[in-house]
Parts: sequence; structure tokens; C-alpha cells
Amino acid sequence: MSKKSAEIVSVRIVPNATGSPVGKLADAELIFEADAGPFSGMKLIGFAVWERRSGNGRNVTFPARQYSVSGERRSFALLRPANGEVSAQEAVRDLILAAYSAVEAQA
Repeated sequence: MSKKSAEIVSVRIVPNATGSPVGKLADAELIFEADAGPFSGMKLIGFAVWERRSGNGRNVTFPARQYSVSGERRSFALLRPANGEVSAQEAVRDLILAAYSAVEAQA
């Protein structure tokens, strides 16, 4: 496990030691530090780092809840931009990928 700090949030990376499912490199958690207001001492789980199917780069999946409509499986993202600002999601994705790169460099 490793931590990467960024202001009031840290990222904990838990490498996928089992290799299952294929392509999943690690799980990631956002840890809210002491200065995070009402979120202090809490963590948000459900992030994962994956190899891209094309083989170039990595992808991060966000926590989601699955449900079905007429037998079709869909997912509902649990962490979304509040004002439609996609850059907010990209900042979290970049933070997790940077933490994963740091863990990978240590290995």
C-alpha cells in the first residue's frame, strides 16, 4: 500500500496481487485528512486502476452502483461533478494515476 498526499486528500493504492480480473492493476481509496471538515477521518472506496484495452496507458474507474432496467445492467456513478465540470473528475483521476505511478516506481 502507498499514500500520495494532495492538500486534504490522500490516495491509498492497494495493488492487485491476484491478477483477477484480468487488466485490473490496483484498487484505490481517497482518504480525507484532518483538515477535510465533516469528511475528516473518512475514506471513499471503489476506485480501481486498469490497463487500457488498447495497451497504451491506464484508466481509473470511479465508484458506481449497478442496477437493471428491463433486464439490462446499468451503473449509476456515485462520485460525479457537481456543476458539470468534467475537469473535477479528471483531477481525481490524475491524482489516483500519480499515486499508482509512485507505487509502481517503488516496486
